[in-house]
Amino acid sequence: MTGDGASEKVRRIVHEFGRLPGDPSDLSDETDLYEAGMTSHASVNVMLGLEDAFDVEFPDRMLRREVFETVAAITDAIEEIRQEVSAP
Repeated sequence: MTGDGASEKVRRIVHEFGRLPGDPSDLSDETDLYEAGMTSHASVNVMLGLEDAFDVEFPDRMLRREVFETVAAITDAIEEIRQEVSAP
């Protein structure tokens, strides 16, 4: 799943685990989730939810604030992980 389908799935997980005030569907894919109210603790819960939903594991090198800063960054990271896993 790539593109809009993945970003919508990411958005649902951010809504469920990110503890953001308001509805994350009102945020653009480029909105800074931390500025919107997501805490570092909530970002760990988002990461765990993403790993379950996409059946991936974030490598240590991706455990940085920037990776979880926006829906677009999260979607890009998931796509990168999936490409690495499927590469020969």
